[in-house]
Order: sequence, then structure tokens, then C-alpha cells
Amino acid sequence: MNENLFASFITPSLMGLPIVLLIIMFPSLLFPSPTRLTNNRLVSFQQWLIQLVLKQLMAMHNPKGRTWSLMLITLIMFIGSTNLLGLLPHSFTPTTQLSMNLGMAIPLWAGAVITGFRHKTKASLAHFLPQGTPILLIPMLIIIETISLFIQPMALAVRLTANITAGHLLMHLIGGATLVLMSISPPTAIITFIILVLLTMLEFAVALIQAYVFTLLVSLYLHDNT
Repeated sequence: MNENLFASFITPSLMGLPIVLLIIMFPSLLFPSPTRLTNNRLVSFQQWLIQLVLKQLMAMHNPKGRTWSLMLITLIMFIGSTNLLGLLPHSFTPTTQLSMNLGMAIPLWAGAVITGFRHKTKASLAHFLPQGTPILLIPMLIIIETISLFIQPMALAVRLTANITAGHLLMHLIGGATLVLMSISPPTAIITFIILVLLTMLEFAVALIQAYVFTLLVSLYLHDNT
């Protein structure tokens, strides 16, 4: 219990050098490229799941928006696999770092907004001023809409960071409490252990849901600008 509560969120290093890049690249090894004429069950299930998710993400897009399909499916696979690997003991979850999440959110948001201003200039500018706005409210609404536009990538990154971090902290606290209660009150320790198991199952679902939510919001921003 003397361990720092935020020790699991510290960027790991080896011989004084950060190894976060190796950790980020590791999930790509879990998705092997098919090299045989007939795939095994794991690769077939992987391809079926990818096609199912991609079909849902691209259902609302026009042909121009569907050109982003490879980027979006790569994004959801990366975030989902990284979140799941972070649930393993003695592991590190890069998505708990706000800097990394901002590094994903800002370029994707900027690409969608720039695409909108390039191909749908009038429609993009019309979002800043709804039709029928009174003249006195025009400056205020333009400022509000501009702020809401620039806050979108921050909301993306903070939502992912907060959900993953909160779950990891709660698991850490309940796990520590279970260890202490084992010597004080075994029946209570059993109850907290059951809660920990249920929370771990919930975190597995949250890891996948947050990856889907992050990618879906990026897809919605893209849909509004294509």
C-alpha cells in the first residue's frame, strides 16, 4: 500500500531510455497479415470483425468520406488493442497519457476540418452562424461556435484519458483494499475480490467501447465536413 497510486501511469524506461514507442508498436504484432490461401479461424474472425465495424462506421459516409476507411479502422484497432493490453498486470497503457491522445485527436480533427473548408467552404462557414439569428446575437454566436469547434479535439482526448485512467485507478484501489482485508476480515476480502473481478470485466468492455466512441466521433466530424 506504500506504492504511489499513480506509479502505473509513469512512462516506463529501460536503462534511462523511454520505451513507450516499443509499447505503442507492440499491438500491431497481434494482427497478423494473412499469407495463406485459406485462413485459420483467428484470422477469419479478425477479418469478419474488421469488416463489421468498418461497415457500421462507413454507412453514413459518401464516397469521399469512405477514403478515410483505412485510417479509421486502423485507429480503432490501435486504441482497442492498446487499452486491452493495458489491463494486463505490470503493463503500461499509453492511452492514459493526455499528450498521446491529443496527438491522435488534433491531427484527425484538423484533417476533417481542413477537408470541410476545402470542399464545402460555404457549408462549413454556415455552421458558425445559424440561419435566422438576430443581428445583435451574431458576434456572440460566432465566438461561441468558434470556441466549440476548437474544443472538439480536447474533448476527444480528455474523454478517452479520463475513462481509462478512472478505471485503472479504481481497480488499483480495490485491489489494494482486497490485499489489506485478507488479513483483517476474510469474508469482506472475498466480497471486494468479487467486486474487483466484476470491475475487471467492465473495464474490458470500457476498453473496447472507448475505442469505438473515439473513432465514431472522428467519423462524425468527418461526415460533417465531406
